[in-house]
Amino acid sequence: MNNTQIFAHRGSAGTHPENTMDAFEAALLAGADGIELDVQLTQDGIPVIIHDETVNRTTNGEGWVKDFTLNELKKLDAGSWFDPKFTDATIPSLEEVLEWITNTPLLINIELKSGVVRYPSIEKIVLDAISSFKLKDRVIISSFNHYSLVEVNRLDPAVETAILFMEGLYEPWKYAKTVNAKGLHCYLPVAVPELFQGAAKAEMPVRPFPVNEEKHMLSLMKGGSSAIITDWPEKALKVRDSL
Repeated sequence: MNNTQIFAHRGSAGTHPENTMDAFEAALLAGADGIELDVQLTQDGIPVIIHDETVNRTTNGEGWVKDFTLNELKKLDAGSWFDPKFTDATIPSLEEVLEWITNTPLLINIELKSGVVRYPSIEKIVLDAISSFKLKDRVIISSFNHYSLVEVNRLDPAVETAILFMEGLYEPWKYAKTVNAKGLHCYLPVAVPELFQGAAKAEMPVRPFPVNEEKHMLSLMKGGSSAIITDWPEKALKVRDSL
């Protein structure tokens, strides 16, 4: 039995509109071990689940997420861009997702989108939400903004953090330790054998993204990847079951 965990990237983003409850529910149904999602803050300081800093690509609205209140964001259609049958899909709040996840066995990888827009106190706001739903032991917080991860660790060292990176870094497990991160979430093309070997010795999990082709799923599962982050959890589960 292969024990590589399968995280659904923005939910089942291959088959459903990303970062919506439809996509998260589909990931649960598919049998994924966890979901990955992106958090930003509304104008009224509420954490919401959306990848881009603007609503232009994934809704029928236009503008920066930070300029909308939660109420205004909720009125947008977050599904039709993907397929007309998802017209009812809305941008979920983090609270909605956490409340839903408490009744599931899923792990949750929360990516803080705090690079382009520096959302004030996003780390504390997200940690407070995680605490209020008692989900600390099921959460991994990742970010491309590693200053954010340092802040998460300062506020609550009990919550697992992981560095996100796109570059072919040398010995990233050593660097990760300098920000007290416990995991390596790397862009698939830089997930080279040396990375897995060194990370294994350092006992640091590697979770590449986005792993969408069967051949990559197969080689990573066989190569000892702790997890893969994929838009196609259903496909990944079939590959894992075949091993």
